[in-house]
Amino acid sequence: MTADGFRRLALSLPEASEASHMDHPDFRVRGKIFATLDHPAAGWGMVKLTLSQQTLFALADPDVFVPVSGGWGRRGATSVRLRAAKADTVRRALEAAWRNTAPRRLAQQLDVE
Repeated sequence: MTADGFRRLALSLPEASEASHMDHPDFRVRGKIFATLDHPAAGWGMVKLTLSQQTLFALADPDVFVPVSGGWGRRGATSVRLRAAKADTVRRALEAAWRNTAPRRLAQQLDVE
């Protein structure tokens, strides 16, 4: 997975947009961040998961998904090692992060598509 691939997947979600936060590209739905790129360094992404989602993704693919250090990680922020990731796995993680962030009615759009 490349940064451009991560970007394309994130932006393919309904009403997703790209902005910048703390000098890193981020991806938002209705103004709220659900994923970022290049943090903690180039070649990494981040998805905002629940703690249970974070545990499942990290157990299933520990070479790809790593809890962010500190308090953000304890709230579900999960780093994604892009080089080791497969597109379908990243898509599932981005969809989960998007659903966690999007308003409920908007999130239901993925169920009917």
